[in-house]
Amino acid sequence: MSADLIRIVSRDSPMALAQVERVRAELAALHPATRTEVVPVRTTGDKWMGDLSAVEGKGAFTKEVDAALLAGEADLAVHCVKDIPADRPLPAGTAFAAFLKRDDIRDALVHPGGVRLDQLPVGTRIGTSSVRRVAQLAASHPHLVCVPMRGNANRRLEKLAAGEADALLLAVSGLDRIGRTDVITEILSSDVMCPPIGAGVLALQCREDDTALIGAVSALGDPAAHRETTAERMFLHVLQGHCNSPIAGYAQVECNGDLSLRAKVFTPDGKTVLNAHEWASRLDPATLGTSVAVSLLRQGARELIDGIAH
Repeated sequence: MSADLIRIVSRDSPMALAQVERVRAELAALHPATRTEVVPVRTTGDKWMGDLSAVEGKGAFTKEVDAALLAGEADLAVHCVKDIPADRPLPAGTAFAAFLKRDDIRDALVHPGGVRLDQLPVGTRIGTSSVRRVAQLAASHPHLVCVPMRGNANRRLEKLAAGEADALLLAVSGLDRIGRTDVITEILSSDVMCPPIGAGVLALQCREDDTALIGAVSALGDPAAHRETTAERMFLHVLQGHCNSPIAGYAQVECNGDLSLRAKVFTPDGKTVLNAHEWASRLDPATLGTSVAVSLLRQGARELIDGIAH
């Protein structure tokens, strides 16, 4: 990083670039004299439209971004936390500089006819490739049919319009970032559709020796998002889930400062659901994440996760 320029690397999808614009705006407000430049990269996950497990799973959305950072082609990476693998550490030489204030963690149903989830008729085709969503729908709405659908949110909306599915499940925060909340039929509560680990949080990542940049951007971080994300990622790390593991959960800083973490592990068919929900005081989110993971491991989560092909 030079004193007056920060090069920001990101996926080149419309949503990813919208996320970068949020970071640029917040940086401009904090450091008006500093210029920012966007370095867009096309990731394996964006190019490959098949099963993610065939291309290293979640790392498919971060590998090329990490490479640009480590090669010195960029100074700062913007990631959705939910896309950053938690079953292994960050690439050596990189560190999180900040977690931004959390956006909506919930999922939305998009149905062209405005029909709500509980009213959808038997055989309705729901477009989603998320094993988390598929498992939860199988458990709660087994009469619906999930059809695989990858691609960014704009592309999925095009596929819906073309009749490749009857409805979609998409993240509320993602639709908000691309200015398409107008298509939302219903926002599903986290009890109905438990979110992915790291939902709604943007992470800023940089080279760990770039102390000047860490100092410059750390003020963008949100303390509640930091605590929640730390608990969630430690939970996922201890579970060692892979991209085909239907795992869901979210931490929440309560009004009194206490932190809670609710988490679930499913079989892909939704027939088995393991649940855990614990609270911690203001101290140590990582311990809470570990404790919730251990609770699920006691219930058989290891065998469940290892029994799923990946």
